Amino acid sequence: MLDRDALLHDIRSLMHSPAEGEPDSFRERIERTLTDGYAHALALEGERLQLERELTAVADRVGRGETDGLVTRLAELSTRLRSTDTNLAELRTLLASLRDRAAEVRAA
Repeated sequence: MLDRDALLHDIRSLMHSPAEGEPDSFRERIERTLTDGYAHALALEGERLQLERELTAVADRVGRGETDGLVTRLAELSTRLRSTDTNLAELRTLLASLRDRAAEVRAA
């Protein structure tokens, strides 16, 4: 899978690139990038679910009176969850824009 920065760079590049040369080739690049983007979004959603489960489990332990390092762990998990949510929202916004761009290219 592409790393996040490379994927976002590819999406932004395709959004601002003219459909020069072979239209089929450009359309294929967009479709491949959309596929990669959706795969990355699914991975982020999986990570988000895992973080939520772990956050819930740690919170339950704190609720039962355990404190040995768990407050720090809660803070770490909460930070990671916020970061994942932010990354996922950004990716979804860019993918929606690229999906619209793909529709424009298909219609041309």
